[in-house]
Amino acid sequence: MIEVYGQELLRSDLLKRVGDISQIAGFRRSTRTEGNEKGVSAVDFYTGTGFFFTVLPDRGLDISFASYRGIPLCWRSSTGDVSPHFYEMQGDGWLRSFYGGLLATCGMVNVGPANEDEDEQLGLHGRVSNIPAKNVWVDTRWEGDRYQIWIQGKVRETSVFGHNLERTRRISTELGSNSVKIEDLVENIGWQQSPLMILFHINIGWPILDQSTEFFAPSTRVKQYIDPNNQHTTTGQHDQFDRPQPDFQEQVFLHDMQADDNNHVYVVLANRDFNREHASNLDGAVGSTSLNKRGIGIYVRYHKTQFPKFVQWKMLGESIYCVGLEPANCGITGRSTERAAGEVEHLEPGGRRHYEVEIGVLTDNNQINSDRWSTITSSQPS
Repeated sequence: MIEVYGQELLRSDLLKRVGDISQIAGFRRSTRTEGNEKGVSAVDFYTGTGFFFTVLPDRGLDISFASYRGIPLCWRSSTGDVSPHFYEMQGDGWLRSFYGGLLATCGMVNVGPANEDEDEQLGLHGRVSNIPAKNVWVDTRWEGDRYQIWIQGKVRETSVFGHNLERTRRISTELGSNSVKIEDLVENIGWQQSPLMILFHINIGWPILDQSTEFFAPSTRVKQYIDPNNQHTTTGQHDQFDRPQPDFQEQVFLHDMQADDNNHVYVVLANRDFNREHASNLDGAVGSTSLNKRGIGIYVRYHKTQFPKFVQWKMLGESIYCVGLEPANCGITGRSTERAAGEVEHLEPGGRRHYEVEIGVLTDNNQINSDRWSTITSSQPS
């Protein structure tokens, strides 16, 4: 059975009600036409629940936008969906094309600040989010009563005399779903050992992020990272949020996570008070708890063996109002510093690594209050 718009239907019953399944769920391709976004290909996905997201094949198959029933789920920066032609590798040039979005991938051979390592100049957070994908395949398929929707493609980060890494990414969802699954297979198709640094920069913004937002994670230890090169660093609490602040200095927290019996880690950012003010202003809505406390949230699920580290980026500045939920296989101090500490993972010729992350919407307080999330609260980390 398929649950769509409050009804449970067989596949055959559903197809009797539409001329084509694209009436309810599927994908649509488009191309940006103006400014520094011109020429960027985009694929919009919709699932029949109000869950919507946009994948950019020309930006490494990252996810530039997501919403649920018109409610934005991610933070978007001022840059827009910049074409890879405008990518600036030097120094902090990555920030000129960092649109935020639901997912911006960092890597594949550097995560963290610009640095020089083994005579190689490395820009902030690497190139992978600015490399266009090839062999892009967007399609749908019925599997019994499940209608699968996906995009797949390959991104290669390579140079003559240098590394030769190829990442095959598949992003998938299905009819009736409020979640998206990202699966990456990274292979060293070159003839020399290569460093491998991967971080999934998942950027959650308003209205999920607000002064009443709560953070749930199975953290056994939380440590704030203090950048020795930033004299303006301020200390703070990882699970306390506020309204946008003038001149707020970004804060970064490093979490040690406890995986469940399936080696999964679940992290949740939720706003139980979402819609409270709006509902109280509706005619006849005063006193309606179902409207006043509808709530909304995001969960991230990942594998602890694939991503042994987790970074939380807390940025409450005006217009840069975001919390980053960032599973990683590496640290964030840049490859030269990580190498000196013996923390850089390497991939041998012919070697491969698999990464899998699921991002989903918690659509109301019934889901936010479920036992699954209440048991992973990080209220007592050391």
